Amino acid sequence: MISAKHKIPAGVWLCLPLAAAALGLALFAMKSGSISLSWRELASGLFVAYDARVDAVYDLRFPRILIALLAGASLACSGLFLQAALKNPLADPGIIGISGGAAFAATLVAGLFPALFFMIPAFAFAGGLLTFLLIYALAWKGGLDPVRIILVGVAVSAVFAGLTTAIAGATNASGVSLSVSGLTQRSWDDVRLLAIYTAVGLVLALLLSGACNLMALDDGTVRGLGRSADLLRFLISGAAVLLASSATAVVGVIGFLALLAPHAARRLIGSDHRVLTPFCILLGGFLLLLADTFGRLVLAPLEIPAATILNIVGGPFFIFVLRKGGLRFGKQG
Repeated sequence: MISAKHKIPAGVWLCLPLAAAALGLALFAMKSGSISLSWRELASGLFVAYDARVDAVYDLRFPRILIALLAGASLACSGLFLQAALKNPLADPGIIGISGGAAFAATLVAGLFPALFFMIPAFAFAGGLLTFLLIYALAWKGGLDPVRIILVGVAVSAVFAGLTTAIAGATNASGVSLSVSGLTQRSWDDVRLLAIYTAVGLVLALLLSGACNLMALDDGTVRGLGRSADLLRFLISGAAVLLASSATAVVGVIGFLALLAPHAARRLIGSDHRVLTPFCILLGGFLLLLADTFGRLVLAPLEIPAATILNIVGGPFFIFVLRKGGLRFGKQG
């Protein structure tokens, strides 16, 4: 019997229906598209006898679904952690330029050194981390003002977007340009690549989720508790940059998902990051797969990129959060 002291938070139970919804959506996406298959045909082609249609679905649709779930989870968790570390509810790796820096580094390596394919997320992480430090330095003026971070981030993101396009053109590597969502034509190699970095990032995130609660306090109080606020901020930000950069290296820059998912999660289950983190991971995967599936089916055989759908939804939401005010979760003094 569970004592009151060790009572499981109510938000944990909400993870179960969300996980079921994500699984149901994945099954729906698995069967939906230009190739129509029954469950019997799908199961037979996977486990009994070769079927060319099932083989096509397995090689094209399955990796896309898994990548959407992994990248969505990474981006949502990244946004949650950046918002905690910067105490800024508008923090999003796409908005403040981290994804742009990661995309530039990934495109540069993919264009000049294609043999380093499996190292691309690592280079993207380095690019994202350097970009984060650059934005932090440029936005610092006796403290970190949330709006100043956004303005500096937008400017840095625009610069990197231009550089990414230039590098892709100069190296004749338009196929590896990461300025647009890249959920289409992904392979099992991409799944394996993203899964490795995502697993590391999400484990770090779960381990650091309790520390995110401390960041809601002012820095002086954190130090009074015997913890280093600066060290916690660096570790939380590092995990966020790793998650955002690895996702960007595979699927490109996808904006607003890292803003939408954390805000929706807080409204549903509160602000305890020990529960909020796993819920946000599930919600991010669900939302990106939902956007990709909708974009793939609504105007079939044409496709609307998931990034475009999230921009349409996320843009107005960003303005709403900006106008609502309360642009700081806590104090850094």
